[in-house]
Amino acid sequence: MDKVRIIGIDPGLRRCGWGVIDTLGNRLSFVASGTLTPPVDDELPRRLTGLYRGLVELIEQFRPDEAAVEETFVSAGARSALQLGQARGVALMTPASLGLPVGEYAANLVKKSIVGAGHAEKSQIQAMVKILLPTADFKGADAADALAIAICHAHHRVHRKLVVGL
Repeated sequence: MDKVRIIGIDPGLRRCGWGVIDTLGNRLSFVASGTLTPPVDDELPRRLTGLYRGLVELIEQFRPDEAAVEETFVSAGARSALQLGQARGVALMTPASLGLPVGEYAANLVKKSIVGAGHAEKSQIQAMVKILLPTADFKGADAADALAIAICHAHHRVHRKLVVGL
C-alpha cells in the first residue's frame, strides 16, 4: 500500500481554502493548510490569475498525487455565482493541467463523510477535522473545509472516477 498525498481545494474568489493530507490505507495525516486571498480590488482576470499562480505554487511545493475540489452550491445572485464558477474553473483546471487526477465532491457528501450529516454546520466540520487530523493547524473555515474535502476524497477516491489532466 502506497502513501497518497491529496490537496483539497475549497474554491472561492475572495478566499480559496486549501489543505494537504497524506493517506496510507485508512490512516490520515495532516501536512499543511491555508487560504489564498487574491486582492479584491484587482480586476477579475488578475484575481483569477492570482488564484491560478497560488495553486500552482502549492502544487509545486507539496507535490500532491491527487486533487479534490468541492462542487459549489450558490444561492446568491447571478453575478456572484458566475464569479464563483470562474474561480471553481481555475481550481479544477490548475491541478488537471499539471497532470493530477481531480475528484469533485458535492458539499453535502463532504459534510456527510466528515460529520455524518449532509447539513452540518461549519463549526461541526472544523471540530471533526480536528478529531480526524489531531495535528491540523488551520485558521478559518475555508482551510478547514479544504481539509474536509481532502478527507472526503481519501474515503471515496477508490470508488470515484478521477478526471486526469492532459
